[in-house]
This record gives sequence, structure tokens and C-alpha cells, in this order.
Amino acid sequence: MESPKDAEAEMHSEEFLHRLMRRQLRLSITCAATFLVALLGMPLLNYFLPDLMATRVFGFTLTWFILGVLFFPLVWAIAWVFIRRSIALEEAEAAEAAGEKLDEGEREKRGKGAEENSGV
Repeated sequence: MESPKDAEAEMHSEEFLHRLMRRQLRLSITCAATFLVALLGMPLLNYFLPDLMATRVFGFTLTWFILGVLFFPLVWAIAWVFIRRSIALEEAEAAEAAGEKLDEGEREKRGKGAEENSGV
């Protein structure tokens, strides 16, 4: 049986930190790629589908409707997913370092619990 000091030392070991950083880097790249696709997709849509993007929606062209109304909720959604998944990754890594093995459902549950506790 490990003493509490051994478990804490394991939690802050190089392997633990590198594994957590790799997983968070993968998450960061995924979120950044989603943002870039949305950001760079607008000029491409305007270039390749000008008639569609000139369509009027609620008094605006589709381009301005997407930029003015839909873009900010998309950015908020990306940020929300990033924060939620990042907390879940940290908790899963901490649980693994402490000797617990979590399945994917338990990771999600812990991620949601941490989210509720942090007020996100």
C-alpha cells in the first residue's frame, strides 16, 4: 500500500505531467482547428458560393448574419467544450495517478461535477 506522500509524488511526476500536457495539447489543437475552419470558411464560402451568401436572412445577407449572430455563440461553444474537457482530463489523470481506473462515462461525470463546482 502506498503512503499518501508516494501518491502525491506520483501525481506530480514528469510522466504524469507529460501525459496530461499531451492530452491537453491534442484538445487545444482540436479546438483551434475548429475555430480556424469557421474563421477561414467565411471568405471561402463568399468566394465559392457568392449567390448563397448574398441571400437575405432576417434583413441581413447570410454572410453578415453568420458573422454578426452565429459566430460568437460558436466561439463560446468551443470555449465551453475546451474548459469542460480540460477539467475532465485533469481529473482523470489525477485519478489514474492516485490508482483509480476510470471508464469514459466516469470521466465525463467527474468533468461535469468539477464544472458545476467551478461555476462554469
